[in-house]
Amino acid sequence: MPIDAELLAILCCPETKQPLTVADDSLVRRLNDQIREGKIKNRAEQVISDSLSGGLLRADGKILYPIIDDIPVLLIEEGIPIDPLA
Repeated sequence: MPIDAELLAILCCPETKQPLTVADDSLVRRLNDQIREGKIKNRAEQVISDSLSGGLLRADGKILYPIIDDIPVLLIEEGIPIDPLA
């Protein structure tokens, strides 16, 4: 799902207020592979079972906010910690 550039310009991390960028397809694919294996938890420590349509990556690269069914989920507890080695 392409996100409108004007909308993306005003979206930010709800916790740190850092800007967000659209995650690249390779990161989303790797996360979806790990989701299918039951290896991904969100910040609320819940195992994620739904595949991602995409994601919005925080500027520091540490948190990805999921896009599920083409809807960005910008809740702190729904953020997915990104392992720098992932």
